[in-house]
Amino acid sequence: VQLVESGGGLVQPGGSLRLSCTASGFTFSNYYMSWYRQAPGKERELVARNSVGGGTTNYADSVKGRFTISRDNARNTVNLQMNSLKPDDTAVYYCNAKFRTGAWDYWGQGTQVTVSS
Repeated sequence: VQLVESGGGLVQPGGSLRLSCTASGFTFSNYYMSWYRQAPGKERELVARNSVGGGTTNYADSVKGRFTISRDNARNTVNLQMNSLKPDDTAVYYCNAKFRTGAWDYWGQGTQVTVSS
C-alpha cells in the first residue's frame, strides 16, 4: 500500500497550491479519501474529506471556500486545490485513505506547505 503526496512548497500569502496524492496497493474506490495537516506544536487536523463515491465532501471551517478536494477513481488520485492561502495554512499535509467500514486506515508520508512572504 502506498500513498504518495506531491505539490507542496513555499507560496506567498494569497497564493495557490495544488496537492496531489496517488494511491496504489488497494481498491481506491472503496475508501474515503482525506487530507489532514499538522502544524508545528499542534495536533493533526482534518482539512477535507471526500466520500467513497465522491459525491460528498466535508471541510474544516478554516478552509471552507478556499480549498477544494476532488478524486479521480479511474486514476487513483485525490487532489487538494488550495487558494487564498494564509500563513496559518503552513503545515505538513497528509493524504489519508480509510476503508468505508473503518477497518483499514493508510497514510502518506506528508508534504510541506509553507505560506510566507
